Amino acid sequence: SSDSVTRQNYFVLHSALDLVEKAAWTTNQMYLKVVDKVNHQMVSTFLTAGNIKFMLLHGGRSEDSIKHFFQDVYELYVKLSMNPFYRYDTQITSKSFDTRVRAVARRYLG
Repeated sequence: SSDSVTRQNYFVLHSALDLVEKAAWTTNQMYLKVVDKVNHQMVSTFLTAGNIKFMLLHGGRSEDSIKHFFQDVYELYVKLSMNPFYRYDTQITSKSFDTRVRAVARRYLG
């Protein structure tokens, strides 16, 4: 069922968090590339200067398209974080942000 797939996806992403922390110590780059592979799925991660983690679970995409996706999402996130009404490290509820991230995903991830 789709519910079990969703739970599995959350589990894969959550279990990759330790690997993200480990990978962060090996580079000064924000884009950490693929940090974990589970079956046919890969976890790519982008770590912001403020230690916010953007994680993408995918079945194999080009590194360039994923890197550009993360860079554009980071730019959107920085603009959002400069909004005086957004509180750092809280859930992002902006419909505009969601719409823009989805547009970036369509552009780079198809």
